[in-house]
Amino acid sequence: MGGKSSEREISLKTGEAVAKALRELGHEVYTFDLTPELPCKLLELKPDKVFIALHGRPGEDGTVQGMLEILGIPYTGSDTIASAVCIDKDFTKRILQREGIKTPKWEVIYEREDLENLNWDTFPAVVKPAREGSSIGLKVVSSFDELKGHVEELLKKTEKVMIEEFIKGRELTVGMLKGEPLPVIEIRPKKGVYDYESKYTKGMSEYVVIEDETLTEKLHEISKKIYKVLSLKDFARIDFRLSEDGEIYFLEVNTIPGMTELSLLPMSAKAKGIDFRELINIIISEGGI
Repeated sequence: MGGKSSEREISLKTGEAVAKALRELGHEVYTFDLTPELPCKLLELKPDKVFIALHGRPGEDGTVQGMLEILGIPYTGSDTIASAVCIDKDFTKRILQREGIKTPKWEVIYEREDLENLNWDTFPAVVKPAREGSSIGLKVVSSFDELKGHVEELLKKTEKVMIEEFIKGRELTVGMLKGEPLPVIEIRPKKGVYDYESKYTKGMSEYVVIEDETLTEKLHEISKKIYKVLSLKDFARIDFRLSEDGEIYFLEVNTIPGMTELSLLPMSAKAKGIDFRELINIIISEGGI
């Protein structure tokens, strides 16, 4: 847990919550920050399994997974290739679009010169880093000047920026556990945009379990296809927008979703009658739900 990503604080909270649950389940648990000494510590400890609670890079991009595979240590979550694909929202959308899964139109910018050739006239639009989680750096813009300014700001910190059509409608998320979809959660941010503040500040968003069976069935069907196509494993969270005319649009996959008190996957599991300890136990187990 921890690491140096912009999601360090949330990762530490996730790690502590997971460690507490594992101890309550009777396991011998050691918590480690992500440091250069970590491989040596793991080789010395020889754990039965590593629970990866690292959000963002290098925890969610396949780097840590690759290290553990080289060390021969089992771990939770998706493998190196699936993680590397899913951390990049552009790569993920390209693959799923080819599979017939609808996603908002988008463009990617690698350097300032790309803006000169950009032909984008759809507003409002979402501007965000292509390889970050927790909605870090996300901004909804309403003009090309505003878009250009935020892209230039993000390019100072990241190597790839995504511009995406903003779909007016509802924000929905589906938790996946061992290949099975959990109850759908609707996110209703008080400020209109589900950004970092809305995600991690109590009272900034309202969360509602969807009871519409037809909508749930559609989202579950798409989520199972995404889980299979991207070769996801153990657990994940898949985000969608439902447009005002009822169209479902895929947004992104979180291969290591948060496990804090405000996190959506535990909330979704609870709606299915799975408490936090049982959720963690299912994730570390070799079987299904």
